[in-house]
Amino acid sequence: MIKNKPYLDSSLTIQDLAEQLKISAKDLSALINLYMNKHFFDFINEYRIEKAKEILKDPSQKDVTILEILYQVGFNSKSSFSTSFKKYTGTTPTDFRKNSK
Repeated sequence: MIKNKPYLDSSLTIQDLAEQLKISAKDLSALINLYMNKHFFDFINEYRIEKAKEILKDPSQKDVTILEILYQVGFNSKSSFSTSFKKYTGTTPTDFRKNSK
């Protein structure tokens, strides 16, 4: 996840990730559920939000819009990005950026 960053692909499915890891999707799902205590998309979105936070904190990226960031990190819609971001951070992407200065 950290080296290859498959989560940046907005069309990533559990089947895609399972193929990359050379295990069955069923086994991957069970591992994520059992050891991470979350569903596949929550697991993936956490990585996406962490990447978004890095970009939002980076002063050299201050001109990159929230919309550009959400596509860069693998989200397809502003509403799902905003909902996930707030779920994991307790704040909106815009407020997070403002308060990271």
